[in-house]
Amino acid sequence: MRIAQIILDIPTQALDQAYSYLVPDQMQDAQVGCPVLVPFGHRKAVGFIMSLQDACDIDESLRTKAKPIEAVLGKSFFDESASECARFLAKRYIAPLSSCVRLFTPPGGTPTVRKQNGKWVVCEPATGQVDDRWVRLGPNAQDFKPRKGAVKQESILAALQMGALRVSELAAEYGNVSSSLKALETRGVVVVEHRRRMRGVPVGGGAGEGFVPSAKPQLTKGQSQALEGIRRACEARNGSVVVVDGVTGSGKTEVYLQAIEGVLAQGRTAIVLVPEISLTPQTVARFRGRFGDMVAVLHSRMSAGERYDQWDFIRSGQARVVVGARSALFAPLADVGLIVIDEEHEGSYKQDQAPRYVSRDVAEWKANACGAALVLGSATPSIEALHKVETDPKWSIVRLPERANGRPMPQIKVVDMACEFGKGSRNMFSLALRMALEETLRAGQKAVLLLNQRGFASFVLCRECGFVPECPSCSVSLTFHERGNMLACHHCDHREPAPPICPKCGSPYLRKFGAGTQRVEAELVSYLETLKGVDAKVIRMDADTTSAKGAHQRLLEEFAASEAAVLLGTQMIAKGLDFDDVTLVGVINADTQLRLPDYRSGERTFDLIEQVAGRAGRADLPGRVIVQTYSPHAVPIRAAARYDRQMFLQDELAKRKMLQYPPFVRLADVRIWGECEEDVRVEGRALSLALKQAIEQAGCRGWTMLPATPCLINRIRGNWRYHITIKAPLDTDISAVLEPVFRSRKANPQVNVAVDVDPASML
Repeated sequence: MRIAQIILDIPTQALDQAYSYLVPDQMQDAQVGCPVLVPFGHRKAVGFIMSLQDACDIDESLRTKAKPIEAVLGKSFFDESASECARFLAKRYIAPLSSCVRLFTPPGGTPTVRKQNGKWVVCEPATGQVDDRWVRLGPNAQDFKPRKGAVKQESILAALQMGALRVSELAAEYGNVSSSLKALETRGVVVVEHRRRMRGVPVGGGAGEGFVPSAKPQLTKGQSQALEGIRRACEARNGSVVVVDGVTGSGKTEVYLQAIEGVLAQGRTAIVLVPEISLTPQTVARFRGRFGDMVAVLHSRMSAGERYDQWDFIRSGQARVVVGARSALFAPLADVGLIVIDEEHEGSYKQDQAPRYVSRDVAEWKANACGAALVLGSATPSIEALHKVETDPKWSIVRLPERANGRPMPQIKVVDMACEFGKGSRNMFSLALRMALEETLRAGQKAVLLLNQRGFASFVLCRECGFVPECPSCSVSLTFHERGNMLACHHCDHREPAPPICPKCGSPYLRKFGAGTQRVEAELVSYLETLKGVDAKVIRMDADTTSAKGAHQRLLEEFAASEAAVLLGTQMIAKGLDFDDVTLVGVINADTQLRLPDYRSGERTFDLIEQVAGRAGRADLPGRVIVQTYSPHAVPIRAAARYDRQMFLQDELAKRKMLQYPPFVRLADVRIWGECEEDVRVEGRALSLALKQAIEQAGCRGWTMLPATPCLINRIRGNWRYHITIKAPLDTDISAVLEPVFRSRKANPQVNVAVDVDPASML
């Protein structure tokens, strides 16, 4: 008899602990990670086995009280290491353990229970594998002759002479073929087989016959040194971390590919994380070109069925390399020897729902647990990563200061738009950018224009009374979208028709302020029409144009196929794109993030300019970058224009140290929200008091706690939002001090509370 520790699949803090259940002797298939059906109070529940022990090692009183597991509902989803990782996530990020366990289960592939006619019934997973029925000729096909008039049998056999076919394909051509196939199968004329169909990306087992890996280019001196540093970290098997600091175009991906090749040769596996917006077909193709069908892909743009198939392909052991967004970190991959996080500075590596984990920190834990190496690659490494290199002996850095093809980084020109306005220009494109665009397109080359603001205009204002239409559910102005002539909220997706006159005073003088990608597109098309002899396509990429499945790939293919073209988009075009004929990059307004009241705004601005600048001049053609700004003297913009990171860090680190922000402290941001502002305010005060007492009782020194105050956007989706900011010394376990407050807190049905440890943003 064994005892299982089971976490119930019910995401609530009230049930956030493992419960003990007996495993009957006949349940030999009960293993760690298995979904099981258990009794819980007056109901049934699905849970996951977190650990197993021999009943002899358990106290007798516990054995007699424990109820038996009623059924094992499936094969194991995860192992002991994943179970430990889930516990680590729950503790570090003060998250429900059940939510953490869910990260390791297949997308849509877990069973559920519900009450039907007074009884608890197990429901099959919403997503599972697809088995297609295939038909091929059998051993008696050669000697068989259909009876006279059996036209359908004759047609089926004639079709099968060319090879095996799906039953669905035969049915589409000949109608209902069930009875005919059954008759032929009984006589051994045909064989009907069930074959697994992989939705989305076709995969098989291994690289496949005839597969030829893509050629490995000669590495530069910098690439060779970086590869050697990663190999030493892999051989150490102690969770060593290597930061690859390489300019855009320096060949970081080739270093990853050859490092993975070495890990695979040792019989181990690898995980590669890429930001969601950079997970383009170009990126996936490079890994599949080198490793064939051993590559599995996981990201949110895939359907639930496609993600399930890829997850199951990984669990089968056939996949040796997993490429995906942050969730790929939890794929059921055995014996991981290398974890790569490309563009590690990206904010999308921070999960925004429980558990609110930081991918970099979880990957470091996993590397330690697996004896793997962790590689963090970026042209603009995060300040936290650079600080760890200086302070942690297990962290090292390798630099790639030059492009792999020897081409220089493009020159960056900063244009003062206030000066342009003072000279009488009212155009959103500066004279320098207009001239550069014309020259580029006349030469049959391509340009990339960045504006991190979708929509047509940031807001609409009545010039007589000052009225600005606002979202009824959020404390933000509505953004004007020219297509459909509508106003939209980019937080809750509320939409309403744009008014022809001011709803408040009736004035017809409504002015659209600010420029979004739709407006820039319209202005750009108008400008290009004035250029005689220039036939250039404008392709817009933002959240509106890429919402449909496959749209991202289609737009990039359209851009690649065009002779002269302009790719206009938000930050999704700033990275992951590699086109030889892009010679011009323009930043329409570099101030969109710079002025946000967030401690990372300067770092994000610096990163974005350097990243998008790297899209230009990647091949033989020289590149140039034009950055338009109303803040030409801001250090992040000046430093990015000179590729001078030290200048930026010297200014930024001094500010962060003085104001106590990472990397000099640990942060926790407690979020409180609800429909009634007074309820939220009262709950915020009570939480502030409880947290202050917990910090004092723990004897914590050097801590700072700011009281509950409204968030910058203090209302979203009808909920009022407050937050409490806590700063603690780096060597303090901030979660251990705060966790008891949230575990013991009595739930308030009117107010929601969540704690975000190591937040990526304070907005």
